[in-house]
Amino acid sequence: MIVYLRLLKESLSFAINALRNNKLRTLLSLLGVTIGIFSIIAVLAAVDSLDKKISKDLSSLDKNTIYLMKYCFGPSEIPQWKREQFPNVKYDEYIGLKNSMNNTDQVGYQLFVNRESLKYDSKTVSDVNIIPSSSEMVDIDGLSFDKGRFYNESESNSGTPVIVLGYDIAEGLFGSSDPIGKNIRLYGQRFTVIGVIAKQGAGFFGDSNDTSVYLPANFLRRMYGDSDSMTPVIVLKPVKGVDMDAYKAEIAQKLRAIRGMKAGEMDNFFINVLSGFTDFIDGILGQMNFVGWIISGFSLLVGGFGIANIMFVSVKERTNLIGIQKSLGAKNKFILFQFLFEAIILSVIGGIIGLLMVWGIALVLTKMLDFEFVLSLGNIILGTSLAAFIGLISGILPAVSAANLDPVEAIRTGM
Repeated sequence: MIVYLRLLKESLSFAINALRNNKLRTLLSLLGVTIGIFSIIAVLAAVDSLDKKISKDLSSLDKNTIYLMKYCFGPSEIPQWKREQFPNVKYDEYIGLKNSMNNTDQVGYQLFVNRESLKYDSKTVSDVNIIPSSSEMVDIDGLSFDKGRFYNESESNSGTPVIVLGYDIAEGLFGSSDPIGKNIRLYGQRFTVIGVIAKQGAGFFGDSNDTSVYLPANFLRRMYGDSDSMTPVIVLKPVKGVDMDAYKAEIAQKLRAIRGMKAGEMDNFFINVLSGFTDFIDGILGQMNFVGWIISGFSLLVGGFGIANIMFVSVKERTNLIGIQKSLGAKNKFILFQFLFEAIILSVIGGIIGLLMVWGIALVLTKMLDFEFVLSLGNIILGTSLAAFIGLISGILPAVSAANLDPVEAIRTGM
């Protein structure tokens, strides 16, 4: 064991000398490993960060949550021209499903509308995400509150002009003042602030609750009717452990009955399950991983050749020393491990440089983009292990050639 520790120490010394004595050649040779490790770990870290962000953004939602509407979350076999003819879901259909669906925790109603500006005295907040919805959305979206409350069923049904503000919206309009009970203007009307949602942070999908406001959907329906400028959606949250295929079949059967559709007639609505959307996102992240590995593989291949080149030059420069070691009784295995360790150490140095680059960029992006870029311990271990593996593979041929040198010829050649 002591012999191998001494061998490792000598190999580290030779590797550092190679860096010190031939800085440009060694750094250029290590560049491939550095770029390869940087590319792979950067992609993996980005995917891990996105996955963590998505999981955080969706943590309050049940993955079995269903969005019933005329549009499809993902690709569809139905032609676009046909989908555009589908009718919007209606408020009456929401009421019908709410009163008839089995195994259901909550059924909510929501409108997708254009962004608007909010005013309070002389202050204005622009480009606000407006979420007109029924009272059930507080539970479906898993909202928590910094101040106040959400509107109740009575206020939702009657379309009472009350509003719940996102944290950033409240701060922009009222600063450190308490907004509860204050009146703001939206759609040319006055709304009474009854709640402020707890701070959430930036959302992966663009908007977050911090920059959104909730108000009763029936307020807008009372003002504008069921306008084509608003896209309605019925949101269903099933009870835990429900058979999702049977549950979706029940939704389809009951909505078809409400619409009076005939047997054999194609469904003119989409039952979008949130888990299907997350699976779609996971598929995209998986493709990013795959492409990253392919691109990085070429860099690692070039880096492997660079390490092999360094080691062959090192063998040639130390031929005389190898001959002396062997003449003094050094075994082939000792020489072999000496050069293998050196190749691995050089490659790991290149990998560490790549990891440091990822770490530095991660810190910058986290501060600039308000996005937590994560370089996990698992990715650090993977990057280091991969660099060591590249060094091992690249160093085999040079190490074998050094181990098989004839001691007499080696001493003569090195003189």
